[in-house]
Amino acid sequence: MTKATPDVISRAGELRDILTEHNYQYYVLDDPRIPDAEYDRLFRELQDLEAKYPEIVTPDSPTRRVGAQGETTFEEVAHRIPMLSLDNAFSEEELRDFDRRVKDRLKTTDDIEYVCEPKLDGLAVSLHYEAGILTRAATRGDGYTGEDITANIRTIPSVPLKLRGDSVPDLVEVRGEVYMPLKGFESLNKRLADRGEKTFVNPRNAAAGSLRQKKPSVTARRPLEMCAYSVALEDESQLPATHWDGLQQVRNWGFRINPEMRLATGVEACLKAYDELMEKRASLPYEIDGIVFKVNSLALQQQLGFVSRAPRWAIAHKFPAQEELTVIEDVEFQVGRTGAITPVARLKPVFVGGVTVSNATLHNMDEIRRLDARIGDTVFVRRAGDVIPQVVKVVTERRPDNARVVELPETCPVCQSDIVQIEGEAVARCSGGLFCPAQRKEAIRHYASRKALDIEGLGDKWIDILVERELVRTVADLYLLKKSDLTGLERMGEKSAENLIKAIDRSRHPVLWKFVYALGIREVGEATAKALASHFGTLEAISEADEEALQSVPDVGPIVAGHIRSFFDQPHNQETIQALRDAGVQWQSEEITAEEKPLKGETWVLTGSLSGMTRDEAKARLEALGAKVAGSVSGKTSCVVAGEAAGSKLAKAEKLGVPVMDEKAFTGFLAAHNTQS
Repeated sequence: MTKATPDVISRAGELRDILTEHNYQYYVLDDPRIPDAEYDRLFRELQDLEAKYPEIVTPDSPTRRVGAQGETTFEEVAHRIPMLSLDNAFSEEELRDFDRRVKDRLKTTDDIEYVCEPKLDGLAVSLHYEAGILTRAATRGDGYTGEDITANIRTIPSVPLKLRGDSVPDLVEVRGEVYMPLKGFESLNKRLADRGEKTFVNPRNAAAGSLRQKKPSVTARRPLEMCAYSVALEDESQLPATHWDGLQQVRNWGFRINPEMRLATGVEACLKAYDELMEKRASLPYEIDGIVFKVNSLALQQQLGFVSRAPRWAIAHKFPAQEELTVIEDVEFQVGRTGAITPVARLKPVFVGGVTVSNATLHNMDEIRRLDARIGDTVFVRRAGDVIPQVVKVVTERRPDNARVVELPETCPVCQSDIVQIEGEAVARCSGGLFCPAQRKEAIRHYASRKALDIEGLGDKWIDILVERELVRTVADLYLLKKSDLTGLERMGEKSAENLIKAIDRSRHPVLWKFVYALGIREVGEATAKALASHFGTLEAISEADEEALQSVPDVGPIVAGHIRSFFDQPHNQETIQALRDAGVQWQSEEITAEEKPLKGETWVLTGSLSGMTRDEAKARLEALGAKVAGSVSGKTSCVVAGEAAGSKLAKAEKLGVPVMDEKAFTGFLAAHNTQS
């Protein structure tokens, strides 16, 4: 046995002292000086030394505190029910805000019962069973369409090919997460490395890559597992009354559900569940990145409904993101679409949360001052929400003598206009407005985007060319373009130029909410734009409203009201709006007030396909009349619009005696009420 040298003994003692000090900083002072990942590296170094030289182990060593440790193609599949994403909470207060919103919408002060589910870090899948037999499996994809992975999903032992029991429904969809346990991930990577093949970065990538193998035989050799987290039936009346009971039914059919799931009544119990699961996180045999809270009652879920691409009755409370140490090599300033000046740290590249990070946001000058961040500093960098890298802490003890203070530039780095900062706002802005090239392109992109004015054919490439050739300086210039301006451009033929001019012309008479959204007012999304248009009726009324009046609109708080007021107070914005008027753009006023909407308080359901309009268009027209558009039929449904190939929803409506309207009658109904999408 090799005897430890004096250098080894000295290094081991140094590591014990360092680790002991950092334990004190972390557990006693709650002021960590290094990220967990660096602590782990130091800890492992000491473990390795003690394993190699057992004689150097001391009773007070930090290591004594812890015990030992056929080819297929992927066709596109449309989801019968969209696989929506979840909103995220990153703090205790954000989870409390979610709970408050739930209770406010339900008009109750009683504590809500939630199901607490570990958020497995894998790949979401949808499995369809007919008469108890697995017939199709698909990835989540974009939430509306995914890829058919049936052949590969059949190779996973924890996925039942046939459901257990006698009470199996004719048609059922089970959703869950396919993941790779940590031991399986490590052994897979070892096998790949031994063969000289590329290894996977993390278990999530390994699961996704394994599930999308062209040869199911390869997937079969990968250590994949699945946990179910929801169930949907064609006849929703067959579902249990609660999400929890639905999961128990799924388990009885032969699915694995996560053993860490639990019920919690009230937000305090949810926070306790979060803390307890985070404590267990490191000991779990799989990776999780948070905990999902879902309202348990399905009736309450239906009452709460959805917003955008997420349910109002569920939220993912994310665990703190992985952190690493690196160095700020420089700070540059970027200009956003609304003129916001954002300092960006250029970092010495570092591997964080599965990717190499070389840039991180510093948000604004207030944040730089709060952090006391300087060029040359060693910093904690974190991938917030596993998406946006952030600098979260400066290690001032490592600051070099030549570290430089970060200064806000006096002029815009793009257009050299003055940079201004409104009192009370953290964000500094370029005063160049829509004249700043950085803002100009982004403003035009937003104005022409599908959810705004939807100018078909005006993509990023043509916007870049039009701006760079100085054919378009503001959005109003779009309406002054002539075919002759375009035909001289590279790859723009007569027909393409004609089509683009026609597309621009078609956008001259938008509905008010789309025009408000198209203006690009900070934090005014589709829902807020609709609320503003419905409440005020005209652009003039919106532009003249004070902050107090603006805050009377649902979803408009003091911050958004301030942004709206600030936007309309800027002369260059008013000049652009007037230029749009002069160019022939005339948005439509909202003639029906919220109180007068004929379908206010009614719930409608759409089923089958409509030949004269898309499902989204039909939904928008019903919402314009004040109706709520639901995804399922119940005794409270006011009317069902049945298009071609209407299925179980039509049958259920007829059974319940709910009024049914075919497409011809529906079109006539809309015409009579003069609605426009």
